[in-house]
Amino acid sequence: MASSIDETIKRLQESRPPATDAFTYLTIVEKSLSPEILPALQDILEDAQLTSDIGWDLVEMLISVPGSSPCLEIIARLGNPREVILKVLEVLDSNSESSEAGDAKASAKFITLVGMLTILHRRLQVKAPSRFLHSTLQTVYRAYDPHGAETTAAVIDLVRSLSGRQRPPLPTRQSSTKLDTPFQESDPSKSAPDPEAETTDQTSPGEPELVNRMLQSFITSILEAYVNSNNMEWASRLLEYCTPEKIVPGRPTMLQAFNQVAELQAMDALVGQLVSVANDLGLSKMTPAEVKQILDAPVSSNPFSGEPDSQHPEATKLSPGGFLCFTAYRMFASEIFDADYDHPDISIFPDHHLLMKRFLEVDPQAKIVGNPGTVEALIVVALWLKDKNRLSGSSGASTEKEVNFMSYHHLLTLVSVFHPSLRVRNVATVLAGLILHADPEEDDRLSIMEDLLENCMFSSLQACAVTWLREEMIAARKTGSKGRFSSPDCLDALQYTLFQDLVHLNETDSVALWEYWVQNAPFHLQVANFALFLFGGKDYRELAPAGMAAAIEHRYVRPLLSAAKTLESAVEKKEIDGEGTESEVLMQLGILTDTLERVPLQ
Repeated sequence: MASSIDETIKRLQESRPPATDAFTYLTIVEKSLSPEILPALQDILEDAQLTSDIGWDLVEMLISVPGSSPCLEIIARLGNPREVILKVLEVLDSNSESSEAGDAKASAKFITLVGMLTILHRRLQVKAPSRFLHSTLQTVYRAYDPHGAETTAAVIDLVRSLSGRQRPPLPTRQSSTKLDTPFQESDPSKSAPDPEAETTDQTSPGEPELVNRMLQSFITSILEAYVNSNNMEWASRLLEYCTPEKIVPGRPTMLQAFNQVAELQAMDALVGQLVSVANDLGLSKMTPAEVKQILDAPVSSNPFSGEPDSQHPEATKLSPGGFLCFTAYRMFASEIFDADYDHPDISIFPDHHLLMKRFLEVDPQAKIVGNPGTVEALIVVALWLKDKNRLSGSSGASTEKEVNFMSYHHLLTLVSVFHPSLRVRNVATVLAGLILHADPEEDDRLSIMEDLLENCMFSSLQACAVTWLREEMIAARKTGSKGRFSSPDCLDALQYTLFQDLVHLNETDSVALWEYWVQNAPFHLQVANFALFLFGGKDYRELAPAGMAAAIEHRYVRPLLSAAKTLESAVEKKEIDGEGTESEVLMQLGILTDTLERVPLQ
């Protein structure tokens, strides 16, 4: 075997041009490739002229060979940078099309190729670097797998290099994986000069501004992709921080998890690095007018897809979602990490309301499910603004159009229903309650709850409306309010949507009852609790309109109790196929029955 390898290496050495032409030699290299011959190939490629002639053709051959990184680093240093960049981008595209998210081999190739681009762009001597940079950023963005820490580290390294800034230490994590990127120790003095260097040392007018703008666009797009693909738990952690009194003693918190789990700490560190790069590129120094322009821009999945124009750098758009993630992180980090960041001068009304409308008004379910990190960032910004009492702008958003609590509340509840993360849904729900209670108009608050009880198709939200109603009544009692939540007027308006007429359940078979209960359990469990709250003591019973107790016993309590007993019997007799949820439903029905039987309606 050793003899065979020796013969192969000898053939490679002896057939180098001019002994053969370049095409023939490439064929010989291709047929000879194996991990064992790579050290010899490294020595051969140190011939700058040879690598300048054939290096770009070797990229695709070598990228799949284990241990080929040193050879590829030499090609990046000595090959014709224009030709090699084109080949690297071609291979990147091909690699991303043939791989799936989380593909370890594809990620390793991506990291190596991006490392080559870091060297290659540093070597280019051109008047208009944006022409080459545009293709590179587009291709890297398409090929980027945001699930990988190492792929993200490679992108961070690339942007820092392209921006001309020194690379700080990348985050490490306490595991077997290191976030060192390829070729970071590559010595620029060992790189060949650009053989097609343009003679002037001056770049074209507008180029520095355009390059920086393109990098801003790129890093905001990368940041959004990373946040959408990794569960950062910003919302749940910020809520825990802002409302420690709501943390259940003894139950692990997300703040604790991110302080203790190395992998979660690494995610925090990587996002911090992405935001740091964005800061370095000037995003933290934008004027209020520039911030507003970015956030008002149409939502786009690839904002830098247009051709760059050095006469109009501002025409290259940033990712509104990525800039939103950038803003949310800085607000989050100011609290959780005590970071020293400036924040935009915005408030819930009208600024955040307009943001929510821009992101969620068209096909909200698809937007929320498809962009979970961006939508979580929206919730984080809202939670921070509410915690800082920035309900309306300092100038006073006084018109009805600018301060529309019902519209804003509706957008929050969309997140509480559709977001794929239970914890983000919970934060959105808590925030919706805080916003409801912050509405200074009693009639508005009552209208929002009435709308949810009458028109909402989601039982969980209807249950929230019941909870918020109880909180309004308790708050009114504590403050001595003489308004609607302190009088029977409130329940007079809501009693028929709150305690629905369920007499029809008496004629419903067990299968239909099962479907009804599964769809409406959260609401009815909460209404039962509310009934016990209202009638179970002396403090709030006076708020029930005359005759209400007897009426709801007839139209609500008795039919629901009867339906519960019918369902319990059907489940015990195995007449219902609950697909494994029977025990859970029996527990719910037991709670419902126990609660309703304790309500003194007589």
